[in-house]
Amino acid sequence: GKEVLEAFAHHHQGEFEEFFNARFVLDLLQQGYVPLGKRSPQIFDYLQVGLRYVAESPSSADFFHLLQIEVLRIICERPGPELCARLARLLSRYPQSVPSGNLQTVFCQQLIQTIKLFHCQCDAEDDVVTFLEHVTKTSGMLQSVWRTNVTSILPSLKELFIVISSPGEGSIVPSNALASVVQFVPLEMMEGVVRNLTNEKNISDAQMLTALCRMMEWLSWPFTKNTDKWIISLMKGVAAVKKFAILIEVTLTKIEEVFSKLFYPIVREGALSVLSYLLLSFQQSPEAFHLLLPQIPQLISALSAEESDTAKHCLTQLLELTHCLLFRFPGFPDLYQPVLELIKDLPVPSEGRMKLLLSQNAWEPQKTDQVSFCHRLRPKSQTGKTGLVNLGNTCYMNSVIQALFMASDFRHAVMSLKYCDLLPLMGKLQQLFAFLEHSQRPAISPDSFLAASIPAWFNPGSQQDCSEYLKYLLDRLHEEEKRGSQKTRTSSSAAAADEKGTLIKRMFGGKMVTRIRCLRCHNISRREEAFTDLSLALPPPNHSLERSFIISPSQPMVETIGPSRLSPSKAQRQTFPSVRSDGKHEASEERGVRIVPVETVGHTDRAASLDSNKGLDHTLSSGTSGEQTRTSEASLSVPDLINFFLSPEMLTGENKYHCQKCSSLQNAEKVVEVTYGPHYLILTLLRFSFDLRTMRRKKILDNVSIPLVLKIPVRVASREPESIGPGNVGSESSTEGSAYVSMTYDLGSVVVHSGLSSESGHYYCYARECDGGASEKQSDRDADAQMSGPQRTSENQWFLFNDTWVSFSSFESVTNVTTHFPKDTAYVMFYRLRPSQHAEAERECILDAHKLHGGKSLDKELSEAITKDNTLHLQEQEREVRHRASLSPSTAEPPIWLKRPRSHKEKIQHKKWGWCEDCGNSMPVL
Repeated sequence: GKEVLEAFAHHHQGEFEEFFNARFVLDLLQQGYVPLGKRSPQIFDYLQVGLRYVAESPSSADFFHLLQIEVLRIICERPGPELCARLARLLSRYPQSVPSGNLQTVFCQQLIQTIKLFHCQCDAEDDVVTFLEHVTKTSGMLQSVWRTNVTSILPSLKELFIVISSPGEGSIVPSNALASVVQFVPLEMMEGVVRNLTNEKNISDAQMLTALCRMMEWLSWPFTKNTDKWIISLMKGVAAVKKFAILIEVTLTKIEEVFSKLFYPIVREGALSVLSYLLLSFQQSPEAFHLLLPQIPQLISALSAEESDTAKHCLTQLLELTHCLLFRFPGFPDLYQPVLELIKDLPVPSEGRMKLLLSQNAWEPQKTDQVSFCHRLRPKSQTGKTGLVNLGNTCYMNSVIQALFMASDFRHAVMSLKYCDLLPLMGKLQQLFAFLEHSQRPAISPDSFLAASIPAWFNPGSQQDCSEYLKYLLDRLHEEEKRGSQKTRTSSSAAAADEKGTLIKRMFGGKMVTRIRCLRCHNISRREEAFTDLSLALPPPNHSLERSFIISPSQPMVETIGPSRLSPSKAQRQTFPSVRSDGKHEASEERGVRIVPVETVGHTDRAASLDSNKGLDHTLSSGTSGEQTRTSEASLSVPDLINFFLSPEMLTGENKYHCQKCSSLQNAEKVVEVTYGPHYLILTLLRFSFDLRTMRRKKILDNVSIPLVLKIPVRVASREPESIGPGNVGSESSTEGSAYVSMTYDLGSVVVHSGLSSESGHYYCYARECDGGASEKQSDRDADAQMSGPQRTSENQWFLFNDTWVSFSSFESVTNVTTHFPKDTAYVMFYRLRPSQHAEAERECILDAHKLHGGKSLDKELSEAITKDNTLHLQEQEREVRHRASLSPSTAEPPIWLKRPRSHKEKIQHKKWGWCEDCGNSMPVL
């Protein structure tokens, strides 16, 4: 037919012009021609042949004017991709057929409306390629118009934004083929276009959110340029007008979809660019990064196996991003372990490089409500525990509060207190504890408690020392209760109350005695002082641990069966010269102060690293004869530090002691002894030292192993001989009138500092419910269960508290955290005194705590406030679900060229790293 038509036009020019007139063309376009329907793509082939012979005729102007109108009409009827591609070929051959004047803008707008309906309905590879070619030719019509008429670009882009920002009609969503349109917009117009969009008052947040989500889906469209640049530019524009809620929602909704595109080389480049921006800008929460953790090992394996240039580049970028975010969001060792195991042998960027990347795209600091927006719909942790919102570098407070909250005796006592109106800070703490225990929210904001408890010298928004904050908080609570007691009680009752002590004193108060013996006249001065925590220095590398003992560690310890006396021998009376951390020599005199070594009961990671074949049980108990030595595997343990703290110190040289009896400076020996063990023993490791070269506090990164059970020697008044149990030995000589009692403590919580200085980094907390009452054998069985078995009880189940995030953990994770994360080191530890039948001092404290537990659970007003907030939270969730459903665009099926069944090998790899395929929360199976 085509050949006959061409022959007719060629040999009978006049007759053909009479036949191929405007009326015929109009009928052809509106009604079709014999077997060809008006929607047949071959209609435009027919027109193209005819126009070749009449384009130069006098009547051609009428033809093209008619075609301009008809072309616009056809586009408004929403033809399919093939018909549009034929039309595009016709217009490219005869540009006179393109609508002119004002109709050009209308044509571009209607063409965008047509392209939005293009969806690939085929599965065959050849058909998919043909569909993509049709779309490219169709969008090319816009390029032709925009080249000749630049003024039509902005109206066209406005129409494009209307299309992608409007809710889909039913299940129909705008086609990703619209991505082929933006590649033809000149990049020099990008800044102005974005500025106009983000400052347009008539554009709602819902429209902007929907538009950005749809543009994210454009990343699946191949063979286009600049899509990623437009997405990033628009997100930066939204950030410039501080509409962070939109960016948070877009990121959390689309980041997994963007990440999945990295598996496909055809769309990898643009997806990687957008993913980098999303991850490096979303720094107020680790949630976006954590959503990707299950897929990162799979992608690394896939990229490593691909061996293409694009795969190598993507792998390099991915590793850099991963290290940046591991650096930015520390405190999730269990979650990060699978990824770290995979990338441990791959290149690591420098810390300077990571800080540079993190500083380039981060959004500005935001208000509390904006920061917590991304957590609002997250369900409460499966642990049942409640997190605390980070209010701007307040992890130092959050970790301390969670450690105090998990000290169950203290928590119950605080929540049972009455008349807290006279104790404003204690009342705030009671309110915070009550919400932590009963709130249905995944995390609560401690803003009111922060305002009430922050020290005056702390700079809000800056990182602080959690140990300094803890000491200040306990001191404030103690002084507040003392003042409150004086106001409400008579002189006699006040005296009795002072004798009993405040809640802080009963729970955390201990006593120690410092004795200084003049080596000239042998006069001993004694000073007793109270403490709420013991600050333990780390011995210098050349310090020999066995020299910390004045009484040999091989001698039997007094167990908790009862207070007993220690019988010294020659070896016990001997002292050893030693060098302390400050360079001063320890006692070397014949008559020295005797010290009982600290015992470790249970498991430490040090023991595990020394000999894996011997299990994890490391005990410095009675009857053992080995000396504690520092090794390369694990140089120190908590008992080492306590023994170093209790070891004698020689006061010589510039540090001589002024003896009152001699009335002059003399060499002396100083020793510290614990005389009253607190109910909760707080140990702080002095990890920060001042560097005179840099004039900053630097961190000591030595790994210190932590025992699950600890025995502390406490010097108490002597008892009658009959009170000494079997196997215990009485004391004599200088220890007469006193005895050492071994007090057993169970580890309750560990606050970990991640970072290199006290002015920076991050704090998080491991903790467990430690109610006490267990026997020593039972504690050892619990330790075995924690290290080997999956079974959990209330006391051996550990939790990880990291601001808003709470997850299950284990004692193994506690002991191995520094091994896997060298900058994450234990800083503050809470140990709880184990109840004992024969230790009267500790029994009195326990009974006091139990009496406090017997009070009413919650004040009525506080209970009503919690109930009201829980109801409000449920209402907020319902509104947020409806709001998010209205904002989130309907998602179309992924295009056929991005569908790939997961191979059997990939499924095995997926399970290997412990990720749950059926879980929607992207958390590892623990």
